[in-house]
Amino acid sequence: MIIGGRYSFNGRAAFISRKPKHLLTEIEDIILAIEASGHKTKKSKEKTMPGRIIYSPISLNKAIKSKFHDKHWQTIRMPCDYSTEYYARDYQARKLKGGAFREMDFVKEKLGIEVQLGKYAFMVYNVCAKMTIFSKAGVIDAGVEIVPMKQFADDMSTGVSYFEQLVWDLEHRGVSNIDIPVLILGIDIWHDHPNPQTPLLPQSFAGR
Repeated sequence: MIIGGRYSFNGRAAFISRKPKHLLTEIEDIILAIEASGHKTKKSKEKTMPGRIIYSPISLNKAIKSKFHDKHWQTIRMPCDYSTEYYARDYQARKLKGGAFREMDFVKEKLGIEVQLGKYAFMVYNVCAKMTIFSKAGVIDAGVEIVPMKQFADDMSTGVSYFEQLVWDLEHRGVSNIDIPVLILGIDIWHDHPNPQTPLLPQSFAGR
């Protein structure tokens, strides 16, 4: 796979100054090592593309997770203690069951990574809520959100969102004082290229 786009939310300088460059190099190496063609295995049942073979987010996520764990990135869970303090006085509720949690896909040296190949709402939640929550808890101090480029998302199920839309919304939303630095990476497959062994990256983002 390749990195087709990079967008720094809440300041590139702040992000780079916080993190050792070897972590960013590891992320780049992992993305480049994924052979996406082996994950185009899902037969669509959607009305707009019946029978079409598309990329499986589940299969891709599993491959990406394996690569990150091989590099000793850890999945971190934060238990949710739901409060009943704000219930209406006359509200009758069943006893809340335990076991709820929020999860960060990968964490190393206080850098958090989320891989999102699904619905748009989850991308926004990751950047604007989950990463802030994990930062407030002291788990991370910067983040990376990995999402598909539009032409990659077009070869997945309907409704999968993409880098271009997320960047547009973040730019028009603006930065809040509680936001942490997040690097948005758009990933794509190898397209027509005379030498697929040569990365299509014009410049390593780890060195920028």
